[in-house]
Amino acid sequence: MEQRGGWRPRSLSVLVPVYNEQATILEVIGRLQGLQFPVPTEIIVVDDGSTDATRRLLLQLNGRPANHPLRVFFHDENRGKGAAVRTAMDQARGDILVIQDADLELDPQDLIGLLQPLLAQEAEVCYGSRFLRPEPAFYRLGTYWANRLLNLLSNLLNGIWISDFNTCYKMFTARVKERLDLSSCGFAMEAEITAKLARMGLDIHERPVGYRPRSPSQGKKIRARDLLSYLWAMLRFRFAPGSGERHPTRVVRLAPAAVSSMPPLPDWPVVTELQEAWNALWQPTDEPARLDAPGPQESPQLLESPTAR
Repeated sequence: MEQRGGWRPRSLSVLVPVYNEQATILEVIGRLQGLQFPVPTEIIVVDDGSTDATRRLLLQLNGRPANHPLRVFFHDENRGKGAAVRTAMDQARGDILVIQDADLELDPQDLIGLLQPLLAQEAEVCYGSRFLRPEPAFYRLGTYWANRLLNLLSNLLNGIWISDFNTCYKMFTARVKERLDLSSCGFAMEAEITAKLARMGLDIHERPVGYRPRSPSQGKKIRARDLLSYLWAMLRFRFAPGSGERHPTRVVRLAPAAVSSMPPLPDWPVVTELQEAWNALWQPTDEPARLDAPGPQESPQLLESPTAR
């Protein structure tokens, strides 16, 4: 991966959006604090207007000794996951950013593996894929097949073939963040990020991560109605003004053989034909685009929280 001006990533910001996660938020932060990251790391938590005890628990963390610097910000009302992530991104000072949900469905230990290709300057983006490491409990849930269907549609629209566009674990450099210019407030942020990365033409690396799915009764936030917001976001950001100026994107997987152990998508002729047709349509004609903006020489100045309590 080409690097401009000798810039190398030297720090990490872990962004933790949270809404009504009183049962897990302290454990998530504790696990992050217990990790030995290979670079200086900060943890940024944004409470998105929680109505349970989450806010009180976060306030109790103020001033406690920590292995990694921890800063907490509060929204006065619930605005959605995308809005919480955007607030955290605005406050981040790291050269690398990654999103960590507060529900313990994903294990923070897997973040170490995602860092490797970015620190080695092999990539500017790395996704943690729930589908590259078999989790039989996931296959039995309706959300598994909903994710597979949405992932297929995202790939067809964006002309790429990643295994998990909807993963929480999206890691990217600060200069990629500046180009994303996110606008989504809810879960549709996931579709927006992937669509915009596909347009940039950056290599997307994937690494397998563990996944412990939970049900709505256990606090799962996403609902069937969110399917419509995903579909709208896919179309909106694929066909937005300027979306035709797209560069070919390459997907790099650490363990492609793991995919074969998953239940396959239905072997319908129409699916195969769509894949082949779309791959032909997006046949690369140029070298992948690279970020042409010089990397930051130092971390951006931290802002004071406008809603610090």
